[in-house]
Amino acid sequence: MIVELRRYTLRKGRRDELIDLFDREFVETQEELGMAVLGQFRDLDRADQFVWLRGFTDMPSRRTGLTAFYSGPVWAKHGPAANATMLDSDDVLLLREIVAVPVFERGAADPEAVLHATIWYWAGPFADPTQIPDDAHGVLRTEYAANDFPRLPVREGEHALVWLTRSPLQADVPAEVVKTETLRLRPTRRSSLH
Repeated sequence: MIVELRRYTLRKGRRDELIDLFDREFVETQEELGMAVLGQFRDLDRADQFVWLRGFTDMPSRRTGLTAFYSGPVWAKHGPAANATMLDSDDVLLLREIVAVPVFERGAADPEAVLHATIWYWAGPFADPTQIPDDAHGVLRTEYAANDFPRLPVREGEHALVWLTRSPLQADVPAEVVKTETLRLRPTRRSSLH
């Protein structure tokens, strides 16, 4: 599966407004068009960041789904209100699953749950990891296919490996890793990943 890791920087104090709108209007409407809304989160260390994961069967289905959604009636009606909450929506990693992101029952998230996302950046392409932690909720790596929906930019020229775990990642960082990012993410009420 192709997965977008999307991080939005929002206007001060407007994160809950976007989450309410997103959970109410943008989950099922994207899934009806063949996309998977895998998880929506509050970044616990950045009060004005909303993080979410969206999945696609492959790159052609990504283009088809995004075209249908962003030219459709739901985005036409609610997109301006969503965009009004945002300062930046272009911080996006285009990834491919190594270990599939699980899907749980939507609406069953523990309000105190935390998902840890650890991102290792490499100077160039790298081998898939051979050891996966037992508490991994997914492992993803950069998808190198060209972004065929340029209306939604993605970060290019990066080599990322993303670990999604229930607790902080317990793994030795390879010497070739040039940068590490860690995110502590609290699922929204309607997140299927929690």
